[in-house]
Amino acid sequence: MGIPAGAGRLLGSGRTADVYALGDRDGHDGLGDGSGGEWVLRRYRDGYGDAPAEAAVMEYVRGHGYPVPRVRAAEARPRTDLVMERLYGPTVVEALVAGQLTAGEAGLALARLLRDLHAIPARRSTDPAVRVLHLDLHPENVLLTPAGPMVIDWANTDEGPPGHDWSMSAVIVAQVAVDDDPRAPLAEEMLSALLADCPDPALLTGPDGGLGWATGQRAANPTMSPREVELLGEAGELIRRLLD
Repeated sequence: MGIPAGAGRLLGSGRTADVYALGDRDGHDGLGDGSGGEWVLRRYRDGYGDAPAEAAVMEYVRGHGYPVPRVRAAEARPRTDLVMERLYGPTVVEALVAGQLTAGEAGLALARLLRDLHAIPARRSTDPAVRVLHLDLHPENVLLTPAGPMVIDWANTDEGPPGHDWSMSAVIVAQVAVDDDPRAPLAEEMLSALLADCPDPALLTGPDGGLGWATGQRAANPTMSPREVELLGEAGELIRRLLD
């Protein structure tokens, strides 16, 4: 795929999208509307994503003080394109590897972000038990910027019970913790801290807990490798053990 018209260099690629530079440090945004600032274009591949819906949720939680990048005019663009504020800083994973924070601190940071998100009323639902969910809040989707942690990649956002969000974050970290990966010990320490700060273990493992739901969602995710799917059972067992 070539670089989109008006975009700068490719900054990075994930499982479903590519991110291109649009701005520079002199305030030229490359969009031609005179507003200035630094921006990036995230373009989904293969029909994945719904940028206008994602942008609406990001602006909603940002209006409640939640740390997300600003977004621009997603409704005027293809549903694959999301223009957002360019952020500078390492991901939690990068900061952990660099020794800028401990695994325990990383787990507590994720827990705090989940707690703060679930303090925001749902955008659409009137059910007081329903909250805005990120559903992909893991260490690579949190950037440590000069202004503090910022949560990115809201492609999976939805509304529902907070236990779904806690469970999804826990399962993602647990999959690394049980893998043959040099980061596994750090991931388990991070997971332990995350779960220790969960307001109620029943959110994950109670009768209406989200752990079974989260593992099912991960198993059905087409971006998962066969190896990652194989690890889900062991990941769930680790989570239950740490919650006992």
